[in-house]
Amino acid sequence: MEDEFDTLPIWTADAVEELGPEYAVPAGCRGSGTPEGLRWLSRSMGLLAGTRLLDSGAGEGGPAELAAREFGVSPVLVDPKHGACRAARRMFHRPTLVAGGERLPFPGGAFDAAWSLGVLCTVSQKHAVLTELRRVVPTGASVGLLVFVRTVDTLPDQPEGNDFPDRVELGRLLRAARLHLTVEATLSDFSEPPSEWHEKVDEVDDLVRQRHADDERLMTADHQQRIMGRLLDDGVVEGRLLVTRAF
Repeated sequence: MEDEFDTLPIWTADAVEELGPEYAVPAGCRGSGTPEGLRWLSRSMGLLAGTRLLDSGAGEGGPAELAAREFGVSPVLVDPKHGACRAARRMFHRPTLVAGGERLPFPGGAFDAAWSLGVLCTVSQKHAVLTELRRVVPTGASVGLLVFVRTVDTLPDQPEGNDFPDRVELGRLLRAARLHLTVEATLSDFSEPPSEWHEKVDEVDDLVRQRHADDERLMTADHQQRIMGRLLDDGVVEGRLLVTRAF
């Protein structure tokens, strides 16, 4: 996970720096769903110009930047990996803090809305992550999630450091964190990104591989991503976008 979420973001930012700023959002949205899915989540959460949005586990910051550019939100990015935070700052110049989602460095109700995308399956303290998201928004506020959910009892394999909840466990976790599910969708409900989006992602990936093809850290990150891709393709894990309300 260090290779995938700490080292790879720095290499991605290096590639974006060479290729151009128009590559930043597609490259920075890796693992966070499609642009249409992110737009649906933003609309369903009621994000508006000036909304103070916390992105917990923001990674390279692409989704928050999409919401900032298209919906006018004011995002703050938090991620436990120093490499991810450095990459996000370089690409998007948004307020960024190194911190774990289990203990956010903000007072209660500091944000108008919060989201956490693709994070819950990568942490052991799932209840703490959800409880902290609830704590930093006021009652009635929206909390958005992208959760990769296990659809079978036992997986054939899974990326190292991942622990996928099933839908029953996810529902129990939400209720315990005082988050009421209002609407949800699966990533497969949304159209694929346009060809230009794919092309930009591929160009960034190609440049990273040219520079680091023999580095074991890239091989490890690729291995992790291939396992995740197989699980999603086989339908034993599915990505679910959730909009919840704090109560």
